[in-house]
Amino acid sequence: MSVDIRIRPAERGDVAAIAAMFAQDTLGGHGDSADPADLPDYLAAFDRISASPNDSLFVAVLGGEVVGTFQTTLITSLTGKGSSSLTIEAVHTRTDMRGRGIGQVMISHAIEQGRAQGVRLVQLMSNAARHDAHRFYTRLGFSQSHLGFKMKLR
Repeated sequence: MSVDIRIRPAERGDVAAIAAMFAQDTLGGHGDSADPADLPDYLAAFDRISASPNDSLFVAVLGGEVVGTFQTTLITSLTGKGSSSLTIEAVHTRTDMRGRGIGQVMISHAIEQGRAQGVRLVQLMSNAARHDAHRFYTRLGFSQSHLGFKMKLR
């Protein structure tokens, strides 16, 4: 694992690099794009995330370049006696940088954020077709415990 990886909050200037990483993902099927014409949509989403007290968007930086990203959301529920959980979302490492420990550093950072916030659990979802990712998350201590459902509205 590279010790040179730095995790920091994402900045507006990182959004194009983040969108480009998402655009590399052919498996996710999210329709992401690195086209500059689509940048305003990503910037609007960045502004919504930044304005939310419960959402945080991070980037992993190596050698001055954005090489990974993830988002966390703090969710408080009445279940578990009003406990909170931290959801990790949109974990992505730049395609040419995979296998260098970047994902592990990002997930470790998210887990530590959850500990610092006193959450009961850290959770994430992964596309059913991402078998390598499932092995990765299992290796980090996550276990499959629920079955997820989604409904696309647009």
